[in-house]
Amino acid sequence: MDLFGDDRWERDRWERHGRRTARLLASRWWRGGLAVTAGALPALAFPAPSLWWFAYAALVPWMLLARSAPTPRRAALDGWLGGLGFMVAVHHWLLPSLHVFTVVIAALLGLLWAPWGWLVRRFLGGTPTPGRAAAALVVLPSAWLMVELVRSWQGLGGPWGLLGSSQWQVAPALRLASVGGVWLISAFVVVVNTAVALLVIASAARAVGSRSVLRPVPWPAVVRPRSPVTGSPAATSLRTIAPLTFRSSGTPGSSGTFRSAGPGLVAVPAVVGILAVTAATAAAWAWAPRPESAGRARVAVVQPGVIDGARSADRRLAREEALTRTLAGRDLDLVVWGESSVGYDLVDRPDVARRIAALSREVGADILVNVDARRSDRSGIFKSSVLVGPEGPTGDRYDKMRLVPFGEYVPARSLLGWATSVGKAAGEDRRRGDRQVVMDVGQGLRVGPLVCFESAFPDMSRRLTRDGAQLLLAQSATSSFQSSWAPPQHASLAAVRAAETGRPMVHATLTGVSAVYAPDGSRVGSPLGTSASTAAVYDVPLGTGVTAYVRWGDWPVRAAMVVLVLLCAVEGLRIFRRPVPERPGPLARTVHGSPVRPGR
Repeated sequence: MDLFGDDRWERDRWERHGRRTARLLASRWWRGGLAVTAGALPALAFPAPSLWWFAYAALVPWMLLARSAPTPRRAALDGWLGGLGFMVAVHHWLLPSLHVFTVVIAALLGLLWAPWGWLVRRFLGGTPTPGRAAAALVVLPSAWLMVELVRSWQGLGGPWGLLGSSQWQVAPALRLASVGGVWLISAFVVVVNTAVALLVIASAARAVGSRSVLRPVPWPAVVRPRSPVTGSPAATSLRTIAPLTFRSSGTPGSSGTFRSAGPGLVAVPAVVGILAVTAATAAAWAWAPRPESAGRARVAVVQPGVIDGARSADRRLAREEALTRTLAGRDLDLVVWGESSVGYDLVDRPDVARRIAALSREVGADILVNVDARRSDRSGIFKSSVLVGPEGPTGDRYDKMRLVPFGEYVPARSLLGWATSVGKAAGEDRRRGDRQVVMDVGQGLRVGPLVCFESAFPDMSRRLTRDGAQLLLAQSATSSFQSSWAPPQHASLAAVRAAETGRPMVHATLTGVSAVYAPDGSRVGSPLGTSASTAAVYDVPLGTGVTAYVRWGDWPVRAAMVVLVLLCAVEGLRIFRRPVPERPGPLARTVHGSPVRPGR
């Protein structure tokens, strides 16, 4: 049966497109570049682009690429390279400080996504059955959470760039955070991405299966390269690109062409998955406990701005003093300075302690400063939140516990100390604190301080809330990355921590972005940008009550672990039950003593 002219033209166009795509994906370098690029796409959902809606489809290109891998090993490689792209994109602002070491770290952490890439091919490869599609909606988000959990360990850099954190300005997502923390948001985002990928697979399979432009050859010619039936290049190119769109388990059509038996069914679990996420989000919005109002606290944030050069510590302190004096008569409950706001140990420099105490008397409120200096009573340099009242330091002090790798210490310095010669890695390791502290700042207000990127760790703010903190504080300084995405990304984390705990959070920095968030994660007042050098007062609403996340902790992560354990058990059982092929018997011999040729 010949095809009409238009059909033949369409067939040729489809074959040319297939051959081009096949050549592209067959090239290791092109495919590797596509994997890195696809993995980097989710970074656009975070500040400063803040394309939060893009997070729900940003993983789809990466998934489609991994599912098209010709082998499981190649899928794992796609996962690794995508993870490399993601880590570089989310942490690209470290490049001026760590240079090539940023890529080295990203490559090591990218390995965490190799199993995820393998699982993508395992559950989305070909045209998934409805059962495999439904399993993918559970397994792939669970595997993603395991990646986020492992890389959240402080020694591996901490939980910067968790996918759920991209939803920091979306009220329904913040309600989910109060139920299951940032982990639940991440899981739901991956569920939606998986569902969208399934819809793309089903749509492509339906579109290709419904075409009447294929050469009317038996089915094996379509699914095997260089079919012995026709040797058609169309069969070869379609087989090559099929994994990117579909690998049909279809049957021959009545006219000799093929039709897919399952693409329409693949869409059913995908739609159900999206509806389940929507229903769960609506349920959290309607029924999850909301923080109850408990009055307000007037908190001032002092942001001196960028001060570099000679005697910068003295000039910064003078600027902070001048800004704090403008707060006199404002009826404040607390004044917060940023990270490293004081460069002297207050015991070694009692004159500095007296100056800050005089400021406290002048404004009528305690001042929470951050001391970055060598301590007089212990060896080493500490970063410490120190509360200073009208009579001087009150005795409340919190020493930073989780340090920034390479920025505040070099892991395995004897092995990796060379990083100091290629970037701005710490020349001397800071020392760690050993416990979190809740401070009483007077008038019944209890605050829980965190320092710098500790605000990225959900367990730390949860512990402070359980210990009785009514207000969470983060003192930070990102002046080394002033013109990058880092300052707005860092500030956005406070919104998620506030929503998780049902406690307001103040993010105070030296050079911006400083911001304040209510117990539900909504913004209070206007943030202070990276160009501001000022002091601002915020009426911070306080909240009481216990959120589900504070009560039950990281239950989405534990549920993900259960899913993966069950998956391993099922796969192990399947391998155990797989029949062992029988060994062939000895070949018969002819009268001449030679084995009989098979098939003769």
